Amino acid sequence: MNAHTPDRQLPQAAASPQVAFNRAELGVILGLYGQMVAAGEWRDYGMSFLRDVAVFSVFRRAAEHPIYRIEKRPKLRDKQGMYAVIGMDGQILKRGHDLRTVLRVLQRKLIRAVD
Repeated sequence: MNAHTPDRQLPQAAASPQVAFNRAELGVILGLYGQMVAAGEWRDYGMSFLRDVAVFSVFRRAAEHPIYRIEKRPKLRDKQGMYAVIGMDGQILKRGHDLRTVLRVLQRKLIRAVD
């Protein structure tokens, strides 16, 4: 007699895994965030990890819409690049394959003329 236990199906959390920023990507993003907080430009942030996109939202004040969104969309890796910086109005400010290069559009905001 062969005692066969039925194969148990483990419940899956989602049909496909959610997209998230890895440790290196978060280090780059939070480094820029720290600089902008020190400059008094940004005050709060939020993160969303969805099936198709990971979003790091930046706020000037906590009770308003994000002034910038940093998005990671792996499906666009072979096309336009999976990283994008999107402004408050939904306009794509920069898109590319390298996160540091894409974030330079926000670092320019730190450079000011000194009188």
